[in-house]
Amino acid sequence: MKRYFIFSLVISALFVTSMTAYAQSQLIFVETSQNAYEEGDTIVVSGNVTSIISGTPITLQIFREGNLVDIAQVEIAQDGNYAHTFIAKGPLWQKDGSYIVRAFYGTSTIETGFEFYSKQTLIETTDIFEVDAGSYGTFDIDYTVRGATVKEMIVDSEIFALIVILETDDDGAITLELPRESIDATIMDGQDDDFIILIDGIEVPYREISTNADSRTITIEFEEGDSDIEIIGTFVIPEFGSIVMIILVIGIVSTIFLSSKYRIPIKI
Repeated sequence: MKRYFIFSLVISALFVTSMTAYAQSQLIFVETSQNAYEEGDTIVVSGNVTSIISGTPITLQIFREGNLVDIAQVEIAQDGNYAHTFIAKGPLWQKDGSYIVRAFYGTSTIETGFEFYSKQTLIETTDIFEVDAGSYGTFDIDYTVRGATVKEMIVDSEIFALIVILETDDDGAITLELPRESIDATIMDGQDDDFIILIDGIEVPYREISTNADSRTITIEFEEGDSDIEIIGTFVIPEFGSIVMIILVIGIVSTIFLSSKYRIPIKI
């Protein structure tokens, strides 16, 4: 399974923030009108600059896996705003996946990104999967998938993971709304941590679409032939570790109580 590790990590870092991006110096601002487009859609790229350089247009470039897809030079309005439309159509708009918008103005550069889906792979399914959580009952996962069929979702409490089993027809992506009460990834102070995503045992990047008090929504890209997606957090129900610990503590307390009551020596 081919993976472009370095490039994918860069893309992931860009997407996790949002579809809106800022230059470190705060001189350029750029955004896209949506975070996903289909073949033939109009892509509106807009933003502003905080310091106007007289007679200098802003250059906008769109890339897919390092390859230039489209380019434009756009005049800056007197108030510092700019906007330009690209049409997602033509021989260079054939591959699904993550696209980068790169803006150049003077010596400053800024990037943002979006997802693109061609007409050939626009079969999309939105559904709810009922996941068996053992003694905890069940919980629902809302999902949208392109290029595959979801066959099963399984909880692996030993590694705090939700495993999604796919039957892939093509390269595609799956978006899952993960309920925090069922699976989450947090650090010691309760703040959100990154999930670890494995596809057939290989770690891959993902994009966090939205986050609120009840759920986290993530998008994971996959390739034709991929099968098992493991979403590993720090908590999943049922909590294997907690249950084992409770049983162990009950056993120890019971042993101590019985030993004390009947004066049975404890051998270690």
